[in-house]
Amino acid sequence: MGFEEKKEGEKSGHDESGNEKQNDGNLKRVESKSSLYETEDDGEDAEGNNIQLGPQCTLKEHFEKDKDDESLRKWKEQLLGNVDINDVGESLEPDVKILSLSIMSPGRSDIVLPIPENGKPEGRWFTLKEGCPYSLRFTFQVSHNIVAGLKYTNNVWKTGVKDSTKAMLGTFSPQPEPYTYEMPEDTTPSGYFSRGSYSAKTKFVDDDNKCYLEISYHFDIRKDWASTE
Repeated sequence: MGFEEKKEGEKSGHDESGNEKQNDGNLKRVESKSSLYETEDDGEDAEGNNIQLGPQCTLKEHFEKDKDDESLRKWKEQLLGNVDINDVGESLEPDVKILSLSIMSPGRSDIVLPIPENGKPEGRWFTLKEGCPYSLRFTFQVSHNIVAGLKYTNNVWKTGVKDSTKAMLGTFSPQPEPYTYEMPEDTTPSGYFSRGSYSAKTKFVDDDNKCYLEISYHFDIRKDWASTE
C-alpha cells in the first residue's frame, strides 16, 4: 500500500529506485515517491500527459523493422521470446489484464483480493495489522501487442495526508503465460494515529497513459488482523 513511517525530524517525502528484471517476467525497476497534503485529484496524472510517442505498429511490423540489423533482431527475439507472430493478430493496441492482487505477510495466508468489474469494491476491501511487514503480488497477462512502460501507482489518503507509491514494471511482449510482479516488502504504520480507515486508488497504466485497471477502495489498519482474514 506504499506506507512509509515518518520519525520526528525526518522529511516527509522520499525517492527510491532499484533494478532487476529476470527473463521469467519479473520486475525491472522500481520507483516510489511520497507526498503530503494533497487531495485525491491533485497531481494524480501529472506525469506522462505531455510525452509524445512515436506511431504505433503491429507486432509483425515491429519484428520486420530493421530486420537487417543483427543486434536489433536479436534484441527483438529476446523480448518476444516464443511468441508466434502469426497468432497475435494485427492489433495496434496491447491489452493487459490484471488477473490477481494479493497481500502477503510472513506467517499468514495470502489475502487474495477479488477484483470487481466496476473497479469499486463495496465496503472495506481488507484489513491490515499495524506495524506488520507485508508485500504485494499481482499477476497480469499481456496480449495483442507489446506494452511499453507499464506502471503501477497507488495513492492512499487518511485525514488529508496522501502517500503515493509508483513502480515501473517495464516493457512486456504478449505471451500465453501470465507475468508475476512482487513489490518489495514494506511495513504498515503503527500507533494510535495510524489506526483507522483509509481510502486509496490503484492504477495500472502504460507509456501512452492507457489505463488497464483502476480501483478505488477503502481499507483499515487495526491493532490486530481481522478474524475473518
